[in-house]
Amino acid sequence: MSNTYELKAEAREQVGKGSARAVRRNGQIPAVIYGDKQPPLAIALSWKDIYYKIHGGGFLTTIATIDVGGKKIQVLPKDFQLDPVSDSPMHVDFLRVGKDTEVNVNVPVHFINEDKSPGIKRGGVLNIVRHEVEFHCPANAIPDSITVDLEGTEIGESIHISAVKLPAGARPVISDRDFTIATIAGSAAAKSEDDAASTAAPEAEETK
Repeated sequence: MSNTYELKAEAREQVGKGSARAVRRNGQIPAVIYGDKQPPLAIALSWKDIYYKIHGGGFLTTIATIDVGGKKIQVLPKDFQLDPVSDSPMHVDFLRVGKDTEVNVNVPVHFINEDKSPGIKRGGVLNIVRHEVEFHCPANAIPDSITVDLEGTEIGESIHISAVKLPAGARPVISDRDFTIATIAGSAAAKSEDDAASTAAPEAEETK
């Protein structure tokens, strides 16, 4: 799991569009903390802190501690809205994290050993079907990523979720099928080589 971090916030007594606009004019971002069988808590956070956390990567898979007037609340960011023109944060939703909280999160897929794939060496192309996989896991054990090893993969081969070593406690949300994460697709050059090889074999037999 990614390293946790702390944010300072102010409680908001008023909610609604007018209140949210006033918060943004003050250089802050309106947000809400909900869940864990407690009432929603409206807060305001530093625009700068939220901007860099969102654009720094891993925002939705990293637990944070929010200090609201001295009361510290563990949360997981669940959603955020960005301005469609400037990419500036507009609003954030946080989920309270208790000791038994489980969540669904999208976990990035990393690929290793492309240089050890015979199919890629022959001109094949890694076709990534899923850049992320959604997992159900404990909120305090969210994996940073899953790793797909391409060593030994050939053209035409598919890599399914069953071939991946999964983090402890994490299970795919899609559970009714062995879904594909990536394939090794043949390029035109590789196909030409295969066609030439298949044509040459019968000719060699005829000359014997």
